Amino acid sequence: MAKITYVEHNGKEHIVEVASGLTVMEGARDNNIPGIEADCGGACACSTCHVYVDEAWIGKIPAKDDMEEDMLDFAYEPDPAKSRLTCQIKVTDELDGLRVKMPEKQI
Repeated sequence: MAKITYVEHNGKEHIVEVASGLTVMEGARDNNIPGIEADCGGACACSTCHVYVDEAWIGKIPAKDDMEEDMLDFAYEPDPAKSRLTCQIKVTDELDGLRVKMPEKQI
C-alpha cells in the first residue's frame, strides 16, 4: 500500500491509499478522484490520465517507454520532465508519498 496525493488543478488535494500492483490511474479511478478521466481504461491509448509528477519524485519512478512518450504528445500542455500517464505507473511500497498534479484539462 502506498499513500498517493492527487492534486487537482485548483489545488485541492486527495490523499488515498492505493494497493501495490495497481496503477496510479486505477487508484484515482477507484477513489473517484476528479481530473483523471482514463478514457481508454489503462491501455496507454489516450492521454486522459495525464499528470505532472512532483519534482521530488521524478527520479524515483520508472522511466517512460516509447509508447507513453508518443501518447504524451496528445496531452494538454505536456511538460517534458514532469508529464506522465498514470496508467503507466505501477504502485509499489516505494511510491508511498507520491504526489501528482492534474493539468487544467484532459484531452
